[in-house]
Amino acid sequence: MPLSRHIAHVLLAAPVFVLSGAGSTWSQEYPTRPVRILTVGYGSNTDIATRVITQAIPADFGQRMVVENRGIVAIDVASKAAPDGYTLLHYTNPLWLMPIFRADAKWDPLSDFVPITQTLESPNLLVIHPSLPAKTVKELIAFAKTRPGELNYASSSTGSGNHVAAELFKSLAGIKVVRVNYKSGGQAVQDVVAGQVHLMFPAAGSAMPYVRTGKLRVLAVTSAKRSPLTPGIPTLAESGLPAYESSSVAALMAPAGTPAAIVTRVNREFVRVLARPEIKERLLKAGIEAVGSTPEALGAMIRSEMARMDKVVKASGLRE
Repeated sequence: MPLSRHIAHVLLAAPVFVLSGAGSTWSQEYPTRPVRILTVGYGSNTDIATRVITQAIPADFGQRMVVENRGIVAIDVASKAAPDGYTLLHYTNPLWLMPIFRADAKWDPLSDFVPITQTLESPNLLVIHPSLPAKTVKELIAFAKTRPGELNYASSSTGSGNHVAAELFKSLAGIKVVRVNYKSGGQAVQDVVAGQVHLMFPAAGSAMPYVRTGKLRVLAVTSAKRSPLTPGIPTLAESGLPAYESSSVAALMAPAGTPAAIVTRVNREFVRVLARPEIKERLLKAGIEAVGSTPEALGAMIRSEMARMDKVVKASGLRE
């Protein structure tokens, strides 16, 4: 089934989690051994947050959670894992957006996984190298329109928060800016700082140190509202693109077929941790906002983002 038809079909029905007698038995027995959490590459904000959260899971959960950094391979591995609650996936936007951009994605985020909870959210920042003359978003758009295809932007993996933020900006602003793809967001930021690339939409936590020292100029934040992570910085919506909203998001997922009682149990533990003031504060210092949601809310968010970006990709011919 074409991806667009699949999205439309799934939009008609949100996932329903039913607690059966068998599910209750699963919940009572689970967990009896360590739970493996597959996640992104080592050292990223999401990796750090994964370790902060899992280390704070209460002892009454009964077993420890072991974090494994597998990069993008984590998604494919998790999609094929046994649906018994012992392999979970903590991943970001590419999990549900890469299949929209790439025809060769090996997983379907809607049929291969069940949502547990949204864990994190971090706005991206529109930053430019100080050599560019623009001081506002409107000035940057005007400058780009006089030089179609001459400016470039840095991004990491396809479907990542910084990639999606940039493509949405290009679409809504009606400008042509060339993508320069990097294996890691950290290297991408470094090349913008060095002036090798003109602009980027990095996560707030990775960009603000360079903004404070004047090595990068920040023009706007990508979230719908101003963020406590970046006080005083206007949103792109305020800056002339009223329909703009984009953030880097992380979510905890389980392989399709995982019993609903296990999903409920893990959701409860993660949401409890994410609500703790000291955890919120620790993550905020790293440039991340703790969220915590129901499985249904996470599922709705994923379907909404897929539908929205599907339109952008089709309109701009970005599908690879």
